[in-house]
Amino acid sequence: MTSISSEEPSVKSVLLTRHEQRSMAVQLILAMAAFGLLLCGWIWQWLFPQQSDVGQILFGVASLLVAVPVLRSAIHSLRSPSLHGVTDQLIALAMLGAWATGDLMTAALLPGIMIFGHILEERSVIGSQEAIDALSRLTRSRARRILPEGEIEEIDNHQLRTGDRIEVRAGDRMPADGRVISGSASLDTAPITGESVPQEARAGDNVFGGAINLDGLLTVEITRTGADATLGKVIALMQKAEHAKPPITRLLERYAGQYLVLILLIAAATWFITRDAHAMLAVLVAACPCALVLSAPATAIAGIAVAARHGILIRSSAFLEELADLNAIVVDKTGTLTHGELHLQRTVLEENESSDAVLALAASLGAASSHPVSRALAQLLPREQYLPLEGFSEQQGMGVRALTAQGEALLGRPAFFSQNNIAVSEVPEHDGPLVGLALNGRFLGWLLLADSLRPEAQTALAELRQLGLQRQLLLTGDRASVAQRIAGELGIRDVVAQALPEDKLHQVSAEIAQGFRPMVVGDGINDSLALKAGVVGIAMGAGGSDIALASADVVLIGSDLRRLGTCVRLSRACRRTLKINVFIGLGWTLIVMAAAAMGLLGVAGVLIAALLHNLSTLLVLGNAGRLLRFDEPL
Repeated sequence: MTSISSEEPSVKSVLLTRHEQRSMAVQLILAMAAFGLLLCGWIWQWLFPQQSDVGQILFGVASLLVAVPVLRSAIHSLRSPSLHGVTDQLIALAMLGAWATGDLMTAALLPGIMIFGHILEERSVIGSQEAIDALSRLTRSRARRILPEGEIEEIDNHQLRTGDRIEVRAGDRMPADGRVISGSASLDTAPITGESVPQEARAGDNVFGGAINLDGLLTVEITRTGADATLGKVIALMQKAEHAKPPITRLLERYAGQYLVLILLIAAATWFITRDAHAMLAVLVAACPCALVLSAPATAIAGIAVAARHGILIRSSAFLEELADLNAIVVDKTGTLTHGELHLQRTVLEENESSDAVLALAASLGAASSHPVSRALAQLLPREQYLPLEGFSEQQGMGVRALTAQGEALLGRPAFFSQNNIAVSEVPEHDGPLVGLALNGRFLGWLLLADSLRPEAQTALAELRQLGLQRQLLLTGDRASVAQRIAGELGIRDVVAQALPEDKLHQVSAEIAQGFRPMVVGDGINDSLALKAGVVGIAMGAGGSDIALASADVVLIGSDLRRLGTCVRLSRACRRTLKINVFIGLGWTLIVMAAAAMGLLGVAGVLIAALLHNLSTLLVLGNAGRLLRFDEPL
């Protein structure tokens, strides 16, 4: 990007600061004034050819107007060397050369054209500024905070703090990330997760800031605000993407000083061979590496913006590149391939026992306990349908008992009934947890629970195999029998079960040592080491632990496994785009330089080189902008 500005910020936000906006406005005014004077000069020379000196004076004043920002930027770049600075210095040298040869018109037109090109680049960075601004608007809203005495106050959402309770009515935008305390509603989460189908939010569900309440009334406890919230992370990632650099750009930055010397030598050689000052100046202008400098940031911003639109948070453009080369996947089971929650799979009841009555009794007993199995059973019925209980007691790790209208009821493991001298039927074979139920000393039946597979898991893994990730390993801390059953259903041949966190780390390291480049997918604390060790670590965002999310390089906000394939396809699309951009940036520069050195650009070579320079920049931006059309609706 042409850096004709009064300041070269080392860390620059994608959104323009006030200072940058003022600087661009001043440059634009000066350039327009210079072009006005140039026009007056041309008209004067045409009307009064015998007074051409007046026209030259107007050209000189015009060149002085645009010289100020050009020379200021060049001087600044001498103090803070960078690849952008090379462009500033080359333009300044070309302008000084035009002055030295007496070509005042070129001395005014050249920086004027570059200033307009710079402004056009700023406004054409593939809509990224507008995209981030739109995301920023999602983070700015009003919230109805519920005060301790029950009153409601309307505040700006930036005043919210973790632990605050808010009321979200139909039509409201969720002001921050939170957990539903009460109520139910349909939420439009498309701006955050990319899902076109509304999410049904109920008590206990996590919700994202920026989602729109389509109906219903929710009471939500705030869990994350500001930069820690989902949208805040998306904005930070997109801003960080601007600093992405491909190897060729990093190489040029390392040798920016030598690059400038090389260009000066080529320009000098052009002068000695052709004795054509215009050709020499055209070489200086053509060598400006603006398109090359923009190639990676433009591609990275587009890629990360598209990923965010699909509910994928990519922490760095480096991982966006790494995703293209993956050839293996190491995946956790609980909470990743499965929902991570127990559900009633089937019942084995005694003869003549009513299924509805058994489930109602099991749900009522389960609601009184905090054990995971009990919580799963409690979800079988709405709270208002629970049976009244008295004298509830729980034996840790064994079971619970309580008095009902029909007598004493027991819910627990097989050993719990042996302790209480209750005869039970044969324990059915089952990989997951199971509990029995008895009433007044009479055994009613077994309830078999299991963690259910995500419905999209099989499709997602099949897609990854088609994308070249043939090596697929199920790495879990669960029992071998459960892991083998899950792997069989999903077509995964390799399984490592009963793995501790350090075992997972060693296994991932062994995969890399064998030449594989694995994507590691998980959601729990025990996956955090493995996520860090993988080439790319991907965490399930909806239910993942904070440690896993912090350890991961990529986060799937909606936890839909099909987005793994989206990650790989998007990464490969970004790589293709980047290669084309680097080819445009480097190849175009070399071609225009060669044409300028050989005098093929003619007398107006400097101006033609400036125009071709800006054209290459727009080609890079336009090519990167094509990525924004990437769309994979689920």
